Amino acid sequence: MTTHALLQAFKASKPAFGAWITLPGALNARAVAQASPHLSWVMIDCEHGLTSLQPGAAESIQAITGLGPNAPSPLVRIPATGLSSSTSWQIKYALDAGARGVLVPMVSTAEKAREIVADSRFPPEGRRGFGSPFTHGVWSVSAAEYLRSANEHVVVMVQIETKEGVKNAANIAAVEGIDCLFIGPYDLSLCLGYPPPSPDPHPDVESVIQHILKATHKEGKKCAIYCTSGKQSLKRAQEGFDIINVTSDAGAMAESLAANLTAAVGEEAGAAAFRY
Repeated sequence: MTTHALLQAFKASKPAFGAWITLPGALNARAVAQASPHLSWVMIDCEHGLTSLQPGAAESIQAITGLGPNAPSPLVRIPATGLSSSTSWQIKYALDAGARGVLVPMVSTAEKAREIVADSRFPPEGRRGFGSPFTHGVWSVSAAEYLRSANEHVVVMVQIETKEGVKNAANIAAVEGIDCLFIGPYDLSLCLGYPPPSPDPHPDVESVIQHILKATHKEGKKCAIYCTSGKQSLKRAQEGFDIINVTSDAGAMAESLAANLTAAVGEEAGAAAFRY
């Protein structure tokens, strides 16, 4: 079986750092995945990013896992939110593509969380169907071994980004089969009536973030958060977050280009521009 760096980080009880993939293409995904030995996972963003669920996510996942035993775990954020009835088939597409985990945005109730778990697990734990001739090959196992191991190794993550989601965070975290609550500070800020982080959230939103972290850990689950810099990520790791996004492909590229061009013309670097 191919490695699952995210689960290895879980077992080692250390923060799992990752990066967001917003740009399409297998070569881009591969370049991000091999950028650092500190990457435990990469998130192929099919919600706001430009990668399609099919065949885009599958091609990117194959490019990532093809890096070998040191590859980060490829995860997929599906386009449909928890407010939609379309999450079921989109979870199926992501997992059939070989994703090691799935992230569903804007999940606000325990009922929706249970539905997401059911769609992510094979019977008897869930209702996921089996039929892809490709998935087990991505994991480098037989079809029978994939069926035996997928329920244990697929990471199920839901994003807390709404007022209702905040209210129900503890109940969502308590759902059996939910592995992680992922805090989306941008939509969370907007839903609570505050501007988006720039780069840090409003103090009132920060209080909500800390509430979600505590509620998640109380239920024995992992808590994740989206950051946009290494400095911000270090702070979140020190606070106890388990899974931390450090940067995105587009954001890191723009930041590096800007910094190097500023240095090339002999100017002093100013304050970094707002980037997601």
